[in-house]
Order: sequence, then C-alpha cells, then structure tokens
Amino acid sequence: MVTKLKLMIDDLFEKEKKSLTPERGFNLVGIDYFGDSDDQLYLIENFDMYQDALNAKKNRKNPKEYFILYKGPGGEFLSH
Repeated sequence: MVTKLKLMIDDLFEKEKKSLTPERGFNLVGIDYFGDSDDQLYLIENFDMYQDALNAKKNRKNPKEYFILYKGPGGEFLSH
C-alpha cells in the first residue's frame, strides 16, 4: 500500500531529478540519504559522453547509490 507521505517524497525526488538534469550531456548524481527530503540529490560531474558517465558510476564504491540524468531526443527527462 502506497502512503500519501511516500507519494509526496517521490514527487520531491522527481522534482530534484528534473532540476539536476542537464540540457546537454549526462550528469552523474549521488544520493545523500541524510540530507533533507527536498535536497537529497547532489551533482558529482557532467560528462559529454554517456559511456564516460557510466564508467564513472561503475567506479564508485556503491554504484547503486548513483545514477545518470540526461534528456532524451524529445526533451524528456531520463535516468539510468
């Protein structure tokens, strides 16, 4: 069962992801689990090539705690 609080947190998380999505390139973003609920994501680095961002993510101690944000060809917000 999904609670109202979880939906609110997910909405804040999506807003943060959109604000950190670059117009060009690929942003490697980390999650600060101890940060405020509306400020849990932080930019690590912007890359011109997806493969470079993916390699940087894989080289992190806990790769599952990081993701790559970018815009698709239609301007949609995407993450991996």
